[in-house]
Amino acid sequence: MPHIILEYSANMEERSDMAALCDHLRRAAIATGVLPMAGVRVRAHRADHVSIADGNPAHGFVDISLRLRGGRDLATRKAAAATLFEAAQNFLAPALARHPIALSLEVRDIDPELSPKTGTIRDHLTDPDT
Repeated sequence: MPHIILEYSANMEERSDMAALCDHLRRAAIATGVLPMAGVRVRAHRADHVSIADGNPAHGFVDISLRLRGGRDLATRKAAAATLFEAAQNFLAPALARHPIALSLEVRDIDPELSPKTGTIRDHLTDPDT
């Protein structure tokens, strides 16, 4: 159940296609081979009211949170984080080159005993083993 949640400053919508970034990160997550496709969920939330660094309204940010169900070892979590961060950097490279932007990523573990789940997505996939 990897959840990838982006929070970003509103000015990022002028600088990059945020919906395309979500899809890019979904594909990168699946490509890791350790994040099951059926569980990948990527969403983005725009922050309309922000104040960054010295208050210059030109500053922007994209903060990525990767939430993973507990049980993966540190090396696996680090590799997934590195893959997703690199994917975000590559996608945002044109905007990062032209604008003051902070890009960050954090991995958070979800305790499986405190996170009940159910769903039917796997029932509707072409390849339910992924």
